[in-house]
Amino acid sequence: MAREREISGGLSSCRELFENYLCNERGTSEHTVRAYGLDLEDFDAFLTEWAGEPVPPEKVDAVAVRSYLGDLYRRGLQSTTVNRRLSSIRSLYRFLRREGKSDGDPAGEMPSLNAPRQLPTYLSVDDAARLMELPDSATTEGARDKAILEILYGSGLRVGELTALDNPDIDLSQRLIRVKGKGKKERIIPITKRAAKATESYLSLMPGPSPADAKRPSGDPSPLFQNSRGRRMTTDGVRRMLRSYEKKGGFSFHFTPHALRHSAATHLLEDGADLRSIQELLGHSSLSTTQRYTQVNFAHLQAVYDDSHPRARVKKAAHPAKESR
Repeated sequence: MAREREISGGLSSCRELFENYLCNERGTSEHTVRAYGLDLEDFDAFLTEWAGEPVPPEKVDAVAVRSYLGDLYRRGLQSTTVNRRLSSIRSLYRFLRREGKSDGDPAGEMPSLNAPRQLPTYLSVDDAARLMELPDSATTEGARDKAILEILYGSGLRVGELTALDNPDIDLSQRLIRVKGKGKKERIIPITKRAAKATESYLSLMPGPSPADAKRPSGDPSPLFQNSRGRRMTTDGVRRMLRSYEKKGGFSFHFTPHALRHSAATHLLEDGADLRSIQELLGHSSLSTTQRYTQVNFAHLQAVYDDSHPRARVKKAAHPAKESR
């Protein structure tokens, strides 16, 4: 009954229940749960302002959702962002129907926008190699950062998968790691020799048990990658770390931990790896997700062709001649 009262209190009250469901029953990643929460928080804030008071979930109708979409358009949000917000609302109402707290979905009849399919962003091989050399491996923090970068790029882990690694999850002698992926699915994948060496170096520099270790319940494994206080590295901590090396390396473009995952897949494909193997490495449930990298590979091939083939360069060479007349 307490749960029933909590849901009927308003949209904001059911968000927490929905997020708990995603974490505990669906095994959704921390990053995805946060994205859902921010989307629904924005929708909730709009409803309160639009109606002049908090709106409980059962009172939200298609008119309210259409008004929200109109507000997103006026704010100039990209179609991909609008579609994601719409998807978050649908997911919330699927949960509410599952709990018997809603008969319908006010966003169910709303069509998604036609959004341009963006190709995954990735670093060049040279840029990736330069990034790997930036941490100072003589320090504990630098050795940790190098191991993180080598694993993210070498094995294509999601940042949430990396921060969830515990010490028993890595076998340096076999160069294997056990990864807890989306939906609580586990996979065992290889790491590169450089990643194994970097991780071994990091572990050798780790100090003794920290205060955080003393507070950890008996039998609980310690996290593989820890911050300066001996606690598990967070996904935000990894992103901040990467931004610092982006600045240190003087890169002219911004990249995220996910760009290293894209880089791993793209470079493997360029070197002849088959899609099925890449799918297993990345933990994609569908091969169609992995096939995005064939588009990246084709785009790269097209760019090389346009710059290199004499027939592709004809039009480029003709422009200066026209201007000289």
